Amino acid sequence: MSDLLDPESAFVYAIPLRTRFRGITVREGVLVEGPRGWGEFCPFPEYDDREAAGWLATTVEQIEAGWPEPVRERIPVNCTVPAVGPERAHAVVAASGCHTAKVKVADHPDSLAEDLERVAAVRDALGPGGSIRVDANGRWDVETAVAHIRRIDRAAGGLEYVEQPCRTIEELAAVRRRVDVPIAADESIRRAEDPLRVAVAGAADIAVLKCTPLGGVRRALRVAEAAALPCVVSSALETSVGLAAQLALAGALPHLDFACGLGTLNLFDGDVVTDSLRPVDGHLLVPTTPPTPNPELLQRFRHPAPERTEWWRARLNRVRRLLN
Repeated sequence: MSDLLDPESAFVYAIPLRTRFRGITVREGVLVEGPRGWGEFCPFPEYDDREAAGWLATTVEQIEAGWPEPVRERIPVNCTVPAVGPERAHAVVAASGCHTAKVKVADHPDSLAEDLERVAAVRDALGPGGSIRVDANGRWDVETAVAHIRRIDRAAGGLEYVEQPCRTIEELAAVRRRVDVPIAADESIRRAEDPLRVAVAGAADIAVLKCTPLGGVRRALRVAEAAALPCVVSSALETSVGLAAQLALAGALPHLDFACGLGTLNLFDGDVVTDSLRPVDGHLLVPTTPPTPNPELLQRFRHPAPERTEWWRARLNRVRRLLN
């Protein structure tokens, strides 16, 4: 257990989101400082302590060990389109400067008509040369996934891939056998004890990696090697402090064939650092050290609710004991 993870000195933040995303409108988390710089601990509230331990291991790596040397300096990124109407979706993509868009679908059981309008608007904003990928967060069954993927693929004028259409590895494999669109696995990799199962089962064409829940950049690199699939690095909806670790992973991967899902700070209505890690011309630079929060921004986004501050500090205290 790191002595640096003192709950009483941890900073608890609350930053509004511009649009509801993953069912939340405010992003909460904890920032801590160590000898290598700042780190972030922000597992979503529904995750239990055991799952949250991976997030804290990433924090410890960032503030104590640092990251491996990168093999590239710039990362192409996609813009992220929440479950919004077509006009808003078009505006998000047009303003992003990105050539790839990741579109949230399956927001509710009857969302297909909305999903079709959203991806059509995204195609219009990107033009014929852009790439569209969609993310269902495991909310379809096999039959629904097959039917919806085919229709969304047509509405999008072609999909680059579909991320986590179903919940289980077996379901992903069944869908993959029946559709022509490549399948990407996210939750099936980061929540699996053996990430190699995804590849062995023929469940995915692409591995989505999020180093934050996987336990750090080095652990994620080992997962990528075990999965033996092309990789896309994606954000876990962090501030710039936590997002820097995801960029470090993208910078250290031996091969990077796809744009990464790291443009998520455009979903935030604020940040804790002055120079936010927001894409420029569809790219982000790979940092070698974490960014340092601005004291004025820390005060602006200090969590206003004492009970939530105590909730996060108690959670940090519980989870750090699991790292022994």
